[in-house]
Amino acid sequence: MAELIHVSKVYGSGDTQVRALDDLSLTVRKGDYLAVMGASGSGKSTAMNILGCLDRPSSGQYRLNGMEVDRLDDDQLADLRNQQLGFVFQQFHLLPQLSAIDNVMLPMIYARVPREERRRRALAALERVGLSNRVENKPNQLSGGQQQRVALARAIINEPAMLLADEPTGALDSATTEEVLNLFGDLNAQGITILLVTHESDVGARADRVVHFRDGRITD
Repeated sequence: MAELIHVSKVYGSGDTQVRALDDLSLTVRKGDYLAVMGASGSGKSTAMNILGCLDRPSSGQYRLNGMEVDRLDDDQLADLRNQQLGFVFQQFHLLPQLSAIDNVMLPMIYARVPREERRRRALAALERVGLSNRVENKPNQLSGGQQQRVALARAIINEPAMLLADEPTGALDSATTEEVLNLFGDLNAQGITILLVTHESDVGARADRVVHFRDGRITD
């Protein structure tokens, strides 16, 4: 599904140059539940940003479903992100003035989905993550775990080919972390490909496959 081929990412130049990724090759297969682990500065988030079409490699290739992503312009990348990728972050990035259902509907507005269809699909997504009784609540009326569930519903609303999660449990307590990880497992069992970036070994252990990063390379 997704393939990084001899990818390097360099920031800065001269004495200030930082090589965040160093000739990295990584394959994500359809249906994978893959955890990417490593210390801060190991390159794992940089790799996720490239896989998520949020950044471009300095060299090498990125293919998503056979498409050579590095050849796309910014508008094409934006369309690709909206249509084929879903994102979940440590910070929930919900708009505070909007209800849960309105937050979930946002990606469909950009995809120009009709309003009635947006609402129907958003209700189904919120039910999928166990929040059918909180659709009109605003973020400040929800617990941290519930906010992350809203973010997860928003991430899957367009049925993405791949869900990218960057430290999605970092702001949650252990009980809520367990609930959210169970949801990830359920979604993967339903066929969603998941790439999870984490530095927590117990979170990474929930994945079916784990790769470790160090100095911009995979160590195993």
